[in-house]
Amino acid sequence: MEPHLLLESYLKQLGLPTFRQHYRQFAEDAARTNQGYDQFLCALAEQELAQRDQHRQARYIQAARFPVLKELADFDFSRVPSISKPRVLDLARGSYIPAAEPILLVGNPGLGKTHLAIALALTACRGSYRVRFYNAAGLVNDLLQAQDEHRLARLLSAALKYRLIVLDELGFIPFTAPGAQLLFQFCSTLYERVALIVTTNLRFADWVQVFGDERLTAALLDRLTHRAHVLEFLGESYRFRQRLQRETPPELPG
Repeated sequence: MEPHLLLESYLKQLGLPTFRQHYRQFAEDAARTNQGYDQFLCALAEQELAQRDQHRQARYIQAARFPVLKELADFDFSRVPSISKPRVLDLARGSYIPAAEPILLVGNPGLGKTHLAIALALTACRGSYRVRFYNAAGLVNDLLQAQDEHRLARLLSAALKYRLIVLDELGFIPFTAPGAQLLFQFCSTLYERVALIVTTNLRFADWVQVFGDERLTAALLDRLTHRAHVLEFLGESYRFRQRLQRETPPELPG
């Protein structure tokens, strides 16, 4: 067998696809610039690792099941002065994840809570953390179905394999008593074990309207707010302002 065919066969067996793809070009570059063998191999190894990292990030992002992808760079902090950009950028470094600390994004609808939650979670994926995004109402439905099918323990066990879970739009729809209890159980399971990002349009004092039970609500808030990073979104909805701008006719020249 020709040497290059044998080499490609070995690289395939070793699981080094980037080596197979680039070794000829890297060898030519090394010969042209008089690089040593160690420099040639080091460059190939760096390329292999970089490619694996890109593929891993893509897998993590796909597995997170984001409804859309949102970047921190696209968040307009000037429209929400109550949110500190340096604080958010500090959170984006990810130290809250190994510490399993919650981030609570609280405030009026239409100010970018979901955008910021996804952006932070996307950054976590790129840091090689396993992430899962849930809509709160959808998660409760999943929990109820899992309980009916006697696989709730399996669902909770799977949740513990993530490093960060996003719980979006908590408070838009009131839960039934069984649903509220299951969501409490879910969050209690994650407590101090998995980082959690929660977005809600309700003040903490109003959470009982969603969960329907004061003691359960107090117990849940006690867990979620313990060591939590709370970001309060104050102001008028982006979408509302944009709609007003579209609907307001231009002034006629005098």
